[in-house]
Amino acid sequence: MAEPPCNAAVKKCKETMPQTPVFTSMLGSGCSGQVQPDTGERSGDLVYQDGSLISGSLEALIERLVPTTDYYPDRTYIFTFLLSSRVFIHPYELLAKVGQICLKQKQQLETGAEVDKAKLKSFAAKIIQLLKEWTETFPYDFQDEKSMKELKEIAHRITQCDEENGTVKKIISQMTQNLLMTLAARNQYQEIREKFRQPVTDKGTILKTKPQSSQKDILSVCCDPLVLAQQLTHIELERVSNIYAEDLMQIVSHVDSLDNHKCRGDVTKTYNLEAYDNWFNCLSMLVATEICKVVKKKQRTRIVEFFIDVARECFNIGNFNSMMAIISLFIASFESEGPENHMEKDSWKTLRTTLLNRA
Repeated sequence: MAEPPCNAAVKKCKETMPQTPVFTSMLGSGCSGQVQPDTGERSGDLVYQDGSLISGSLEALIERLVPTTDYYPDRTYIFTFLLSSRVFIHPYELLAKVGQICLKQKQQLETGAEVDKAKLKSFAAKIIQLLKEWTETFPYDFQDEKSMKELKEIAHRITQCDEENGTVKKIISQMTQNLLMTLAARNQYQEIREKFRQPVTDKGTILKTKPQSSQKDILSVCCDPLVLAQQLTHIELERVSNIYAEDLMQIVSHVDSLDNHKCRGDVTKTYNLEAYDNWFNCLSMLVATEICKVVKKKQRTRIVEFFIDVARECFNIGNFNSMMAIISLFIASFESEGPENHMEKDSWKTLRTTLLNRA
């Protein structure tokens, strides 16, 4: 029997979600290292439909996030909840609530006549696994001191569950070190980007002070459209690699009013998206400048045809952002005024036909 389309889609989604390898087998024989399936509803505030969780209160969803000795949340749920919850609660507040639930569960396991060390080890392994997935998938959630403080407190409590096993401390230490390295790399990237950000007036002054003979046009630097398209793609990939899921969620959350959500104040988190948007504008201005600074009409036609060819090569590569940055100028000017001559008209018609045929 063929698999239902909805089940196949869910299965494919789960296979493609970010996953951290399970490492709990390193923590001793008491930890199987296997992710336990969700065996049922853990709170009356959760609503299921066809076996899938569709809604629930914030508190119930947070409880579902925290593992127990015999339960580990689905990784698709971990990613989805950690990403979307920031619309309603700050990451450090969520981390504090997770820490409170962990402490409560730890105290319950430690009460009684005889402490079950195997269960404590299993519980510690799964909490560490959750923290590892969190820090690797959304490291920027730990950029402030409040989040790092909560993370250290949870880690300290977990190490007490298995003090005899030095592997626990080693894994937590490695997790913290990797997190700090990731945050340092992001901060360094932002610092580098800030150094290259100059006011427009400064750039104009620099351009005016240069002699006319030293101001080269784009064709004297690179006359091959494919090579330029490839270089633009390298820049695009470098910009895109620094955009993360939480950046996109932050933009989505800004659609509503500033008073509706708690995470409105962290506007700096959209820096990478703003840098990507600025790159689009800079490329458009570069194309416009290269065209406008040419005085002779025949030479200007060559420049226009060259950038149309670059846009076509960007399209063939799959670099649609650079393509749109280039042709947006032509769309605005050609549609309103039309090309200056038949050569520009033919080039524009060829590009437009290519785009429509490949759409």
